[in-house]
Amino acid sequence: MSIPVVDLAKFTKGHPDERKEFVYELGRAYEDVGFVAVKNHGIPEDLIDELYRYVKEFFELSIETKKRYEKPELAGQRGYTSFGKEHAKGSEAPDLKEFFQYGQTVENDDPVKAEYPANITVDEIPQFTPTLYRAYRHFEKSGRELLKAISIYLGLDENYFEHYVVNGNSILRAIHYPPIQQEPKSAIRAEQHEDINLITLLVGASADGLQILSKQNEWVAVTALPGQIVVNVGDMLQRLTNNRLRSTTHRVVNPPRELWGTSRFSIPFFLHPKGTMSLACLENCIDYDHPKAYEDATAGEYLDERLREIGLKK
Repeated sequence: MSIPVVDLAKFTKGHPDERKEFVYELGRAYEDVGFVAVKNHGIPEDLIDELYRYVKEFFELSIETKKRYEKPELAGQRGYTSFGKEHAKGSEAPDLKEFFQYGQTVENDDPVKAEYPANITVDEIPQFTPTLYRAYRHFEKSGRELLKAISIYLGLDENYFEHYVVNGNSILRAIHYPPIQQEPKSAIRAEQHEDINLITLLVGASADGLQILSKQNEWVAVTALPGQIVVNVGDMLQRLTNNRLRSTTHRVVNPPRELWGTSRFSIPFFLHPKGTMSLACLENCIDYDHPKAYEDATAGEYLDERLREIGLKK
């Protein structure tokens, strides 16, 4: 499927008419599809290559070594989560993946720092953590620009999200879908789901497999061209906009049987606000034809609820 392509440089470096055009293109794409491909996104290609190199090195470590970096008490929010621990909401079959998560580093005196666990350093790969940090900052910067455009599209102040996403609870997740060794019982690599957060920025993937559910209720494959990232709406933004911007259902399917012996790597950045942000539906997204669809909740309350639903939190 050819998803809409937008050029972030039109917003960050363009003249007023180009910025206005970008805002409209992005907003309409999120209302109609829920996914866009973004070019000129500001994340250096050499950094992406470096990140994938160290991610692959990590997952090539022995399972005994990787498990040293698994901290169940952190509900998968930092460090390693072993194969088969996470499942999609509403599914009992575990996804066919393992992953490593890197979170926010608060570098000023923001009191939110006390709420975040420390990131976990992998001793065997000294450059892994510094590379995750640099990638995190680039993802965060690009995501904040996209949220500014979304704010304008929604009729809000351009900086509506800034207070919430600066030092927000965003997560950089490195995922490994290992080779399939036997007939899967019921799971695909990642069952159909919607993301929890505001928006997700996905850079590259080492193999095909991503599919989205179209408005015609058909599964269609999605790939981004070199130099592009895929960015989709998450459930928090859907709630906030009272379903005006839709969180698109997506999944990662197994490869053809002849490729079962291959791995797939993927690195999404889940852009989360601070836990105190209210997700109460925006007043200008509620009217007679669109009554309020959700109970009020904070981002932190909603995240806790969803982590329990997908099996990461008890």
